[in-house]
Amino acid sequence: MKSLWIETTKDELNIRPLEKNEETEVCVIGAGLFGLTTAYYLSKQGKKVVVLEKGDIGEKVSGNTTGKITSQHGVFYDHLITDYGEEYAKKYLESNENAIKNIKDIIAQEQIECDFEEQDAYTYTTEQDEVVEIEKEVNAVNQLGKEAEFVTQTELPFKIKGAIKFKGQAQFHPRKYMVGLCKAILKENKIYNFTTITDVVKEGDRYNVYTDRGNIISKYVVLATHFPIVNMPGFYFIKMYQSTSYIIAIETNKKLPQGMYINVKEPIYSFRNAKYNGKEILLIGGSGHKTGEPIEDSSHYKELEKKAKELYPDCKILFKWNTRDCVSLDKIPYIGEFSNIMSNMYVATGFNKWGMTSSNIAANIVTDKIIGKENEYEEVFTATRMKPIKNRWEVKNILQETVNSIALNKLKIEPESIDKIENDNGAIIEINGENVGIYKDPEGKIYAVKPNCSHLGCLLSWNNLDKTWDCPCHGSRFDYMGRDIYEPAINDLDIKNI
Repeated sequence: MKSLWIETTKDELNIRPLEKNEETEVCVIGAGLFGLTTAYYLSKQGKKVVVLEKGDIGEKVSGNTTGKITSQHGVFYDHLITDYGEEYAKKYLESNENAIKNIKDIIAQEQIECDFEEQDAYTYTTEQDEVVEIEKEVNAVNQLGKEAEFVTQTELPFKIKGAIKFKGQAQFHPRKYMVGLCKAILKENKIYNFTTITDVVKEGDRYNVYTDRGNIISKYVVLATHFPIVNMPGFYFIKMYQSTSYIIAIETNKKLPQGMYINVKEPIYSFRNAKYNGKEILLIGGSGHKTGEPIEDSSHYKELEKKAKELYPDCKILFKWNTRDCVSLDKIPYIGEFSNIMSNMYVATGFNKWGMTSSNIAANIVTDKIIGKENEYEEVFTATRMKPIKNRWEVKNILQETVNSIALNKLKIEPESIDKIENDNGAIIEINGENVGIYKDPEGKIYAVKPNCSHLGCLLSWNNLDKTWDCPCHGSRFDYMGRDIYEPAINDLDIKNI
């Protein structure tokens, strides 16, 4: 199932895989929003850049978002002031507000047609006992110098108890924007797609980026792979987890709300309009869960479809897709140096579902690091931070969730034999004392893999909705044939002969 953004973007780039070894100043690994924006800014600084992408441009996380460009990240600023102080919270807000302006400036300068439009953003509640939380957030944001308004009326097709309103926010078509970035980058530099990185090794003062099609030697490496594919010494796999959420796009004859919306607490519902075939449609997102939980059916989409039918009985479902987000321990992105002991390697991850602005903040910080310029927001997002005392309960929760997920997966070893697995379904069974992941296609053809993630060996779960093997520990994903499709894993699963 492809997203609205992927389905409605023409392939105008004619990008090809890497064909030979090359040398460059900066190697950017990953061609999502962060990677492309970084390459764009570095190109403007006259740097020699090569961008490597495992799949096609913008078809992973960045091409499956809601496309909201906003500094309103739920009810977050009161928490930032309480835990980190007013100055810290103000810088977080300013950096995100600047990112909105930066994206707008890039679109104007490069004349990118990407359905960019300014919209107000709202975080709302339909529950009276949550109103006080929104009121506190309004006061916190105003304290930080941005005008925020408490409202009780919106254009949503249902009544609310209250909402915080941010003016001057925006939305766009993210993949068309990425295509525009690519066109600008390609004027001076290179982008290669369908090129899989197999290792990154520092040799002296240079990095050798090994791929399945040739090697890139560079002074600087930017890990823009959503979840870092280099494990150590960064240890990001113990500093965050991945979350999956779902989106549907609907059309209806009824008037659609202007603005971008998300509610305060679970169950989360997100709304924004978009353009499709010359008509406004509505995107509804939510139904999230930790990536790697076993999925039997399409119930997550059905939950969103039920909500859509409640609000718009005549609606038609046009698109449905899902995406993953990296969630950091403190809900603040990790941006900057990958490690204190590995110079000239940079990372940005843990965008916590707000990647449109976070990717631009990250690109500016990393670009400034590479050109030797001070960035006033760098200290807010320092990637190497580890606050073990403040975060010890979150670390415990992540580890416990991993243990629970693995235990749940073991419970899924139910069929006594391959014969009991239905066609177009998968399961883990025991064969000769060894776990084997089995998928039967609709015709009954069997695909067997070793069901342990090639990243760090966690037991995988079967996702019958997407027909993938998913990792409950760090969010890697593999197709039913065992081919790696989502990081942090970079290697395919072992194929089993049965």
